[in-house]
Amino acid sequence: MFSIVEIRDFRVNLTEDLSLEIVEGGASEMDRYEVVIIGGGPAGLTAGIYVARSRLRALLLEAAFPGGNAALTDQIDNYPGFPFGISGPELADRFRQQAERLGLEIRIAEAKKIALEGDLKRIDTDKGSLVADIVIVAAGVRRRELGVPGETELVGKGVSYCATCDGPFFENRRVAVVGGGDSAVEEALYLSGLAERVYLVHRRDTLRANRMAQEKLLANNRIELKLNRVVERLEGEKMLKALVLKDTVTGDLERLEVDGAFVSIGMKPALEFLGNLVELKEGYIVTDENMHTSVPGILAAGDIRYKTDRQIATAVGDGAIAGMEAVRLLENRR
Repeated sequence: MFSIVEIRDFRVNLTEDLSLEIVEGGASEMDRYEVVIIGGGPAGLTAGIYVARSRLRALLLEAAFPGGNAALTDQIDNYPGFPFGISGPELADRFRQQAERLGLEIRIAEAKKIALEGDLKRIDTDKGSLVADIVIVAAGVRRRELGVPGETELVGKGVSYCATCDGPFFENRRVAVVGGGDSAVEEALYLSGLAERVYLVHRRDTLRANRMAQEKLLANNRIELKLNRVVERLEGEKMLKALVLKDTVTGDLERLEVDGAFVSIGMKPALEFLGNLVELKEGYIVTDENMHTSVPGILAAGDIRYKTDRQIATAVGDGAIAGMEAVRLLENRR
């Protein structure tokens, strides 16, 4: 005899002779999860580790590849436990391996919408829909665009938002990095090992990157600073040919011939699928210290939260709290 708990994971069919047929993995229950995590960066994977260890039926949705922006970073020196640093792709892959070893299901699919259905949450993706008791939003942030003429047309034709992804295509060529923060400086340093010449274009007269990174940059003779400059437009037809820069002090224009341009001017939250479902502040999700949003059963973790610091270490902390909180919520319901 089947108990209620045992029937949850089966579909019940009424056969021709009016007897009951139990079919494993029915369509309606097959897409039902206790926890769905949206985003496969450090926060999402850490949350996945915690819920998987608790033997919850959990699924992580990732639109591109597990690891998030951490996987796009050449070298990480400030994550504890690696005294000599570690490459971003390697650290991201270790997160993934650990989560999968503990039983987390990872699916490459992009979340399109979240809707409330009573106590459940329906998640529509580009590969179908599913429902969950608890949703952890850890979608992270993505690169901002310049928003200047020529940018959209030249994406993939010399314009890139990821140096570690596309840098090898520009070996022994001249490239520019636009930005002045940690990410921009790190990308300039990475590209200096590949390109013939790297120009770092920044709108202010000083960089915002950490002091150690700036010291490495200034000691690198392959990198040339273009301070007090903004990009007015990008030129090229089939491929990028040049950046037109404007001096923010004098207003003078300068044409900088390059084969590649890497845009690194900050991040914006990847939240289009969420709409106005939860409370936001400056485009980021507002949570309490336990990662609860304004909607019961929806948690948020990592860079997507409204907070001051966005680092891999803080994302991991958020993910751990969100994962443990999801477990508590489900235990309380039971």
